[in-house]
Amino acid sequence: MSVLKQFNLTRTSLLTFLGELDEAIVDRESKYFDNTIRWYIGNSLLMNEKLLFVSKNSFKLPDQYRELFSTDIKASDWTKEVPSLEELLGHLEDQQNRINNFDELFWKSEVKFKVPHGHVETHGDLLIMLSHREAELLGKIKTMKQVYDAE
Repeated sequence: MSVLKQFNLTRTSLLTFLGELDEAIVDRESKYFDNTIRWYIGNSLLMNEKLLFVSKNSFKLPDQYRELFSTDIKASDWTKEVPSLEELLGHLEDQQNRINNFDELFWKSEVKFKVPHGHVETHGDLLIMLSHREAELLGKIKTMKQVYDAE
């Protein structure tokens, strides 16, 4: 399976599941999880953007996303208005389209930084890692919803 097929399968599955969520559930906090669904969505979006769109001109997310969804931030720390689920879904779709517009040469080119926890040399390797991370995220969000529904 090509790296783009793998990414698109994962991203489309994530978008489909998220599109069926109620806005009210995405900010729910629980003792079982260290953050909210909205935070996890935003963090995944931000990490993909930071790692694949490294130039200032190609980074397309609002500046506030760094303050809301960075790894060292928790949803409980938020003091600013957060993007709606619909806005996050729009950014995920736009990001998917931009990722699909990279050419084969980009995917074969070497990344200019070290990535922990794996053997990542090319942008194609990086996309495989990010797709895996996003598939794990989908599983986590599904589990979170199951727990919330059972509570």
